Amino acid sequence: MKVTFPHMGNLYISAKVLFEELGIDYVIPPFTSKKTLEIGTRYVPECACLPLKITIGNLIEAQQLGADTVLMAGGCGPCRFGYYCEMYREILKDLNCNMDIITLEPPGAHISRLLQGIRKLLGGCNLYKMARAVKCFTRVVMEVDEIERLVFKIKPRELDKGGTDEIYKAFKKDALKVKGARQIIELVRETKNKLMKVKTDEKAKPLKIGIVGEIYSTIDSWTNMDIQSRLGAMGVESHRYVTISNWVIEHIIKKALKIPRDLSYEHAARPYLGKMIGGHALETIGNTVLYALRGYDGIIQVYPLTCMPEIVAESILPAVERNYDIPVLTLIIDEMTGEAGYITRIEAFVDLILRKKEKKVLDLGYILPGY
Repeated sequence: MKVTFPHMGNLYISAKVLFEELGIDYVIPPFTSKKTLEIGTRYVPECACLPLKITIGNLIEAQQLGADTVLMAGGCGPCRFGYYCEMYREILKDLNCNMDIITLEPPGAHISRLLQGIRKLLGGCNLYKMARAVKCFTRVVMEVDEIERLVFKIKPRELDKGGTDEIYKAFKKDALKVKGARQIIELVRETKNKLMKVKTDEKAKPLKIGIVGEIYSTIDSWTNMDIQSRLGAMGVESHRYVTISNWVIEHIIKKALKIPRDLSYEHAARPYLGKMIGGHALETIGNTVLYALRGYDGIIQVYPLTCMPEIVAESILPAVERNYDIPVLTLIIDEMTGEAGYITRIEAFVDLILRKKEKKVLDLGYILPGY
């Protein structure tokens, strides 16, 4: 058995650790590219969402490198992600790609399905080995997300432009070379030290923008055209609540262990959306409210064309925008999205926020002379 998985942001680093700790042979798909998307678009129905097209391209490229088994997470609720495993099966079968699909269903009423997937992956059920591997996986997921957060905080403040990017790119490249959780953690520690030594403008007060939307589109930098890195280059600090570590801890580990979860976003969203409608619609609404309450200057919602939960969230966001006086930009992406127009909209949005902030300062200065 040679296992592979679809790409999503830096997930490959944590997945690599999981397989190495379990002693499972694996294949990391080539990093997502235009070729990947072209392959997926060729074999996936046109009306399907962009993440399905990209990830099926990942799997076909991995199969060409010898992978024969796919490991993926399951889904629940009215979101098409719950059908991805079946779509993978049917498409790969039609292409005569003999790949087995192992789906780790989210723990809930049918926890037996999760255990069934684990047994199939391990060829048995060595609970100690699995628990240790999951512990290492979770720690690495958290550490890698922390590196990402540091990058997006430091980049808009750096004095030597490009220094943060060089450190981050080197980290992602070196992560492919090291083996096991211990070496990855050591690499993370070294990278954090390098990032903390980057010279920054201590007096800088960059604009702060919150990123919300569908999980894959917001996390995967290739899919969203590196939106957070581009914002950093514009001198804007960006933040995203929805991360791989958040999803693993809140939706898998805490749910499986019956530990109370952080549902602050759900409480914040309640006046606008009272129930879970699938995907990350609740998080999109709730986190927009939380960003507004925490003094952020703007919000960018990113989601793939035809994503039902995010379409609902988009229809609600104008009310949040009006009530909290916070600008919101919605970016809808598919395989036809042009980079130039996409970036132009982001630049115009940043200019709008900057002008609004300057106007607010001038108004305060008029009301309170000497401000």
